[in-house]
Amino acid sequence: MSEIRKLPASAGAEWLLTGFALLRRAPLALGMLGMTWGLIAVVGAGLAMLLPALGLAVQFLLLLAGPVFMGGMLWAVREVDEGRVAKPSHLLHGLQDGRAPHLLVSLLPQALAVIVLALLLVLMIGPSGWQQLAHVMGELERINQAAAQSGVQPDPAQVQALVASLPAGRILLWLLMVIVGFAALSLALFVMPPQVMFDRATGVHALGESLRAGVRNLPALLVFFLLTFIALVAIYFVVALAMMLATLVIGTLAVFLAQLIMMAVLMPVFAGAVYAAWKQMFGHADAAVPPAGGQRQDVFVA
Repeated sequence: MSEIRKLPASAGAEWLLTGFALLRRAPLALGMLGMTWGLIAVVGAGLAMLLPALGLAVQFLLLLAGPVFMGGMLWAVREVDEGRVAKPSHLLHGLQDGRAPHLLVSLLPQALAVIVLALLLVLMIGPSGWQQLAHVMGELERINQAAAQSGVQPDPAQVQALVASLPAGRILLWLLMVIVGFAALSLALFVMPPQVMFDRATGVHALGESLRAGVRNLPALLVFFLLTFIALVAIYFVVALAMMLATLVIGTLAVFLAQLIMMAVLMPVFAGAVYAAWKQMFGHADAAVPPAGGQRQDVFVA
């Protein structure tokens, strides 16, 4: 097993700042890679809608492309970090040297989690619960339609009585399992791709090491995801405001451009943050890692 460093909670803020710093060093090159990824996703979704017969196949190909593109984005980020130029061809670098099968291993725990959670939902709610859920959904739809036709708001007591008839306890327990499963997946997948791309680890080994690293550095990961959520909301607000203004000039094309801009910013920043986390957790960073109890003020600075 690899030696995994224990980092302070402030390291999570440092990872996010590193992602933005790397994007500032090569905004055009890294932004174009993120925009290309977004363009492929948008075109694929459009094809799936226009050609329903090929929709499932297109969605499956996009699903397979995700881990490969992330590996390529990480490679481009490292090129920028080491003073070289990021190229458009780097987006497909995950296909080289036999890395693609190991990157695709990241899809296995996700598929397993979906299957297990779906089975748990069926078992926990049961046939009677599903029948009651279908009845409640039908009644709520009927109430909404009647309210829309009459212009009168639905009776809150009637809606509350319908919702109260659902197996709320079992549904809430299942939602808790979903949250736990999502957290476990996040830990297992966070620094898995850079291990495959740079350490040449196998997919299964990289998943295990990523899970160990995530558990060992859970406070730093919590700080990172919290700050990432805040940054995401801020970026989305700015892009949405710009989209509203652009809609007055170019119409609905502004929505398409807004999606590409979001991808051009978010994917390089996230890849840069994952790259920085991998460097620190596995001892690849040139700079010394601060002790676990020190420099907590960095969180507030970030």
